[in-house]
Amino acid sequence: MADILTFLGLESSCDDTAAAVIRHRKGEAPEILANIVAGQEALHAAFGGVVPEIAARAHAERMDLAVEEALAASGLDLTELDGIAVTAGPGLIGGVLAAVMCAKGLSAATGLPLVGVNHLAGHALTPRLTDGLTYPYLMLLVSGGHCQFLRVDGPESFRRLGGTIDDAPGEAFDKTARLLGLAQPGGPNVEREAALGDPKRFVFPRPLLDRPGCDMSFSGLKTALLRARDAIIAEKGGLTVQDRRDLCAGFQRAVAAVLREKSRRALAECPDVTAFAVAGGVAANQMIRGELTAVATAAGVPFVAPPLRLCTDNAAMIAWAGIERFRAGHSDGLDLSARPRWPLDQTAPAMLGSGKKGAKA
Repeated sequence: MADILTFLGLESSCDDTAAAVIRHRKGEAPEILANIVAGQEALHAAFGGVVPEIAARAHAERMDLAVEEALAASGLDLTELDGIAVTAGPGLIGGVLAAVMCAKGLSAATGLPLVGVNHLAGHALTPRLTDGLTYPYLMLLVSGGHCQFLRVDGPESFRRLGGTIDDAPGEAFDKTARLLGLAQPGGPNVEREAALGDPKRFVFPRPLLDRPGCDMSFSGLKTALLRARDAIIAEKGGLTVQDRRDLCAGFQRAVAAVLREKSRRALAECPDVTAFAVAGGVAANQMIRGELTAVATAAGVPFVAPPLRLCTDNAAMIAWAGIERFRAGHSDGLDLSARPRWPLDQTAPAMLGSGKKGAKA
């Protein structure tokens, strides 16, 4: 296998159409030659969340353009690549299909190796792309769709210590924003309001802290905020600006407290890890990041948070995960399937979501 590998990565698991080119020489830090992300915020703004059919159509229309832009930015063409990595799941199946079919077409046309990547593995391996972490390390994926603690022992070796049994934190932030009349995406807007609020006025529950283990729940926290909001409206006839800020502050404080305690427990289960890393959009929240940093410091391990552009969905992490998987001797054929669900830890029991959603992770 060549000492230098250059991979194209494709990502379309939710509402970001992304393509990137990564080059890696053995023994050196990886180089991001291009990292293109086309968001879809404007397409979904009127609906208060991502509409799967709209997202899938946009991916199908934009993926080839994203590839062209990434190749142009890298100064390379397809003949100078060594492989193509693509998110094959988990995610919104229509979107995942768009990238998988594009990658298959490119692989069939060029003869380049095809490597299917688990989207969560892309996030989990990002600290190796950005900071060169050595195995094993503890990873907290905390985003709009996912929340779980993973012990990362290799490019295909993950052990789940715990995760959310219902809403992910980012999902709870978005729903909280909708309940309080704030614009989407909810996380940044709730954080801005919370910075001007009193976090002690409303004391919201800390779900599952009374139980052992690292599993989390955020659905009940969202319901508690709804009830607090309705009580204020019933008493005053509406919400003042300060009421809204105080609700945001209390909610954010509760989420941070849950993540802090669960992170402490996860680190206690993995005393030999080299670092505590976090990825996902919620990692941009300054209060949460501060709490996680304090936990890592208390445990005596470094805290690593990749740049925000690489914490949220992107194709650079997919290209890098593809390189890691390819170096480990793995590749896929043109029968690669798109998967709506794909747990990283195949030995862990399914985590049940609410209602008829079934296995969440």
